[in-house]
Amino acid sequence: MSHVLEAARRRFQLILIKPSHYDDDGYVIRWWRAMIPSNSLAALYGIAAECAERKVLGPDTAIDITVIDETNTRIDFAGLLAQFKRHDNFGMIALVGVQTNQYPRALDIARPFRDAGLPVSIGGFHVSGCLSMLDGKAVGLDACRDMGISMFAGEAEGRLEMVLRDAASGELKPLYNFMNDLPGIGGTPVPFLPKDNIQRTLGLSTSFDAGRGCPYQCSFCTIINVQGRKSRFRSADDVEKLVRMNWAQGIHKFFITDDNFARNKDWEAIFDRLIELKERDGIPLGLMIQVDTLCHKIPNFIEKSRRAGVTRVFIGLENVNPDNLTAAKKNQNKITEYRKMLLAWKAQGIMTLAGYILGFPGDTPESIRRDIAIIQEELPLDVIEFFILTPLPGSEDHQVLWKKGVEMDADLNIYDVEHVCTAHPKMSKQQWEDIYHEAWALYYSPDHMKTLLRRAVATGVPLARLVKVLVSFATTVPLENVHPLQSGLLRLKTPSERRPELPREHPLVFWPRFAWETFRKHASLAGTIIGLTVSAFLISRDVKSKTYMDQALTPVADDEEETLHLFTQTSGGAAAVSHVRKVAQLTGH
Repeated sequence: MSHVLEAARRRFQLILIKPSHYDDDGYVIRWWRAMIPSNSLAALYGIAAECAERKVLGPDTAIDITVIDETNTRIDFAGLLAQFKRHDNFGMIALVGVQTNQYPRALDIARPFRDAGLPVSIGGFHVSGCLSMLDGKAVGLDACRDMGISMFAGEAEGRLEMVLRDAASGELKPLYNFMNDLPGIGGTPVPFLPKDNIQRTLGLSTSFDAGRGCPYQCSFCTIINVQGRKSRFRSADDVEKLVRMNWAQGIHKFFITDDNFARNKDWEAIFDRLIELKERDGIPLGLMIQVDTLCHKIPNFIEKSRRAGVTRVFIGLENVNPDNLTAAKKNQNKITEYRKMLLAWKAQGIMTLAGYILGFPGDTPESIRRDIAIIQEELPLDVIEFFILTPLPGSEDHQVLWKKGVEMDADLNIYDVEHVCTAHPKMSKQQWEDIYHEAWALYYSPDHMKTLLRRAVATGVPLARLVKVLVSFATTVPLENVHPLQSGLLRLKTPSERRPELPREHPLVFWPRFAWETFRKHASLAGTIIGLTVSAFLISRDVKSKTYMDQALTPVADDEEETLHLFTQTSGGAAAVSHVRKVAQLTGH
């Protein structure tokens, strides 16, 4: 294919950029190695590469694709502008998968390219969510119109070539809105990133979506209003194709980004194919998946997860108080099933991670502390990721507040589920922020992390793997003041990457402080690593660890609904137990 490309008369420059966002000091959050690969970037690259292969701009026009994930790569504006100039400014910049907290940074990235007269397009959850749920002018979209940035709402499968042709002919439209026409994704180009990009992430892993859309109605969620309530899936053939493409470049670890893989009607066919690739073809698959709290009821699901290579599972637990779950329209979560579900994953030696939201209407600092203690004592969870309940544009929560005129913070940069963006009925903003930071310290206390290590030995979860995750989740918030999912290895900053509205710091002030901060953080990090490693070594050598047992690991008992705090400490817990018993009486089960 290369000799054909060399013969092309024109070369269209397509620059795919996944923006980062700004930290509390106004600096771009960027790492030497970032935590999570961007599925949006992989999906767009896969579609764009297929467009290039098909020569959608004509037989004499090649498409050169540049991929930049700003969470791990500094954008060389001068170099990119020079690249365009060498090709007579023939091409476009696509800002990919832009979330609300990344939107201000995306506009700042677009500005120098627009000043140079280059076409820029922006897509992702913020644009799509606003156009789906609001009047199309709300929440900063006019800034795109004022700058002449083309907005893309919806998904790019089958649509990107239209945008490329319009850009190539100088006729890029102000808006491409496909929110009412979401495509099927089976048989379409699969998500893929070149190894050069994947090497900039921790653990040399990439991501893909096996399905999109969700039938549930959680009020805090944007997925249902951006990807729709009708689920759409890739086939087992699609998944095999992307696994083989990645294995050909030495990549075998994947994060499957579906918010609930267990809902995929073809989950078993996909797992069977992955099992075949792993057991027959020797591809050492390592997978992380996301599931709901009822997946253990699907016959063979958890067992086949392990055989397919699942080593970590993220569960949308969200809360242990049924009153809070009802308020968020997350009635599909049944706290009476939490222990059965978690113990089923534990039985397969798979690490469990859970999302937990702080700031539901019934929450107070005291109730949050109580609930964290209950989780530590009674639920066999390994890792918890805490989030602040945030009215994200594109969610029902945001739409309701916006229509009522309720005050929400105007700075979109902080809509990152770790900052308070609106008022709470029972907590001040300061109390809410304080309990968020305290929650991390409470759960990841030295004593509880030792308990987690003991549980790991007793249930077959690899200790070294758990230590790595605990180090990240115990240290990132206190040391870096960002969520662990936004973290990475070795924070990178430069004075020039500060938010434009903030003053530029003098290099003689910036660099010494940054060097000292980096040294101090890594000294603290080293202390945590050494402490956890020593604890893991001693626990692994203790003969009692194999038979360790506590309340969380105790098999589910018939009478535990009478004794466990999970069921007795909240009115919602008692009501949930009562409801389950009534259903059992009526059905005879």
